[in-house]
Amino acid sequence: MTRTSHIKLRHIVPSMVTVFAICAGMTSVRMSLEGHLENALYFILIAVFLDAADGKLARFLDTASPFGAELDTLADFFNFGIVPGILIYNTLYIGTDHTNLGWLATLVLAVCCALRLARFNLSQKSAEISMKTDDHFVGVPAPALACLALMPVFLHLHGLSDAGYPFLSAAYIIGVGLLAISTIPTISIKHASINRKHLPFVIVAAMVLVVCLMVYPWPTLIVGNCLYLASLPFSYVSQLRQTKPVQPMPTPPAE
Repeated sequence: MTRTSHIKLRHIVPSMVTVFAICAGMTSVRMSLEGHLENALYFILIAVFLDAADGKLARFLDTASPFGAELDTLADFFNFGIVPGILIYNTLYIGTDHTNLGWLATLVLAVCCALRLARFNLSQKSAEISMKTDDHFVGVPAPALACLALMPVFLHLHGLSDAGYPFLSAAYIIGVGLLAISTIPTISIKHASINRKHLPFVIVAAMVLVVCLMVYPWPTLIVGNCLYLASLPFSYVSQLRQTKPVQPMPTPPAE
């Protein structure tokens, strides 16, 4: 008789969270197709939160596995490459004179997300390909890519008429997609540190951020996207300073 193999429940918890993230993405597509734009965006934000939670749970429970990593990559491609594109197309372009332009922008977004995640998977298996440094990511991560790409939708919900900006919106979405596959260093909250004496101010700022997201979600996300984009030049300069070789001091001539 063969012994039935068993695994502990804690080993499947991170994968279950990833599956919930996929369900949130699928529900976002449904809300978008039914015309519930705000609900669709809320479910994408839930997917972003669950994406951050599954990796932390896997490390906390010490249950990281190749299966979980592959499932997480598939979920990221669907939730942050496909779902935002569908939402953008249904909101800004479908039924207009620029449907082909909008579809092109969403295709570029999806392809760039897939290329970034494929490169990320290779970086996990090969030391020659690095997707992060000590305190920066290389290129825009998939969750940030989705939030940045949805900026035209946030502006639309905030009251800005998008009728006169289809080309600008498409160019912006394509540009954001290219940022994901670029080698531009981007900030990583995972490696950020603060001085202990500033901890109370950081806690208050986090509380204010959460309240703003609850009360004024779209203006808050617009400001957050703008701050993220504004940080890219500073991250680039900071990375250049870290990688710049130190010039040796000249040897004084012998007397």
